[in-house]
Amino acid sequence: MQSLLKFLLLLCAAASLPVLAQPYPNRPIRLIVPFPAGGAADLAARTITQAFSQQLGQSVVIDNRGGADGAIAGDAVRTAPADGYTLLFATTTGMNAAPVLRKQPPYDPITMFTPVTLIGRFGFFLFVHESLPARNVAEFLAHVRANPGKVAYGTGNGTSVLATAQLALVEKLNMLHVPYKGDAPATTDLIAGRVQVMIGTPGSAMPQVKEGRLRVLATLLSSRSPLAPDAPTVVEAGLGKLTISPWAGLFGPAKLPPEVVERLNAAMRAVAARADVREGLDRIAFQMQASTPAEMAAVLKEQLDLWRKTADEVGLERN
Repeated sequence: MQSLLKFLLLLCAAASLPVLAQPYPNRPIRLIVPFPAGGAADLAARTITQAFSQQLGQSVVIDNRGGADGAIAGDAVRTAPADGYTLLFATTTGMNAAPVLRKQPPYDPITMFTPVTLIGRFGFFLFVHESLPARNVAEFLAHVRANPGKVAYGTGNGTSVLATAQLALVEKLNMLHVPYKGDAPATTDLIAGRVQVMIGTPGSAMPQVKEGRLRVLATLLSSRSPLAPDAPTVVEAGLGKLTISPWAGLFGPAKLPPEVVERLNAAMRAVAARADVREGLDRIAFQMQASTPAEMAAVLKEQLDLWRKTADEVGLERN
């Protein structure tokens, strides 16, 4: 009887103890992408997600939250519980453009988020219309300088706005700026010749390069892209002062637990080591590049400082 009583007391004591937390992750993770389906960021995220899910042992579900220069997606992650189950596929647009190009920034990207890892760099290219008598960067610069105010350039996102403005500033170019609400309409007018220059993502522009309607003169990537192997990097082309670098990174809400950050970082590093993933990303001109959390934080701060400095130097109006 006493043995039975002791056994029952032990059961009661065990029941009152807190349940040990299951190792992270133990349920699906939501990855918020700040653009609609089909864009460069969405394609990159989807290419990575399957391998990322395999490394974590849990489903990673993409949640597209486009609009407001990435601020809608940023707010959704910023206000989520800091448990690692809501993450942000962060890009230059939401973490650099939105805070810098608005009179009232939607958030502070440095203090309101937890950096996990750099994911990689988006391929932006310097495109020109076939009518422009320029087959390389040197000829392009010479033509624009010889025709001040006559060459029009299109922009479809914050990165293209600032990168082209920086190009005009450092190379002392006088060009006409024509802004568009996205790369797609900007590319349409570039193909039609209504604008003659665009720094943008490959999208529908690269097939037109093969058809001869457009030319690609350089890439903002740090190494040549398989999509345009003959196009030099901006450094190779003599445009080393063009330092805007469109990136993607993995972030969580502020105060994400260190063990969660470590688990996610290790998983993304393993994904970056997979040749099949890198080959898939090469096809959309995205160069995968995992990092430590500290290195991601440094990239964010460096680019934020650069965006602020360049926006002030070129006199970009905050909206």
